[in-house]
Amino acid sequence: MENAQITSVMTADPVTVDRSDPISEAYAILRHAPFHHLPVLDGDEPVGLISSTDILELAYDVKGSEERNLMVFLDHQFNMDDAMTETLVSVPETATVRDAAEALADGTIHSVLVMGSEGALKGIVTTTDLVRFLLDGL
Repeated sequence: MENAQITSVMTADPVTVDRSDPISEAYAILRHAPFHHLPVLDGDEPVGLISSTDILELAYDVKGSEERNLMVFLDHQFNMDDAMTETLVSVPETATVRDAAEALADGTIHSVLVMGSEGALKGIVTTTDLVRFLLDGL
């Protein structure tokens, strides 16, 4: 279990958004998705992460508005750079589950990007993925 490869727990080919996409696109994806983190790409390069919480923090002032109004507000007031987290933590696709757990252990981040040898995004591992992995081993 300690030497399990990261590929056994990661979400391969995660859903992503482009840095130039409107925030409403990220909001629409995350609103009904079973996940809470979207890698933000600039071309093929990961440049940030955006979460449901990041978007909700931007939208706090329009609480109670209709969803359509919220999306218009977000797109006119903010761009992806305003909401995304630019500090990324990544591991190579050859990493172990332990490597990902160590990166997530302090609790300041909740996802790690898994990068291929050529620098392309291969997957994402979240704290939820690690908990599921642990449960499967019990």
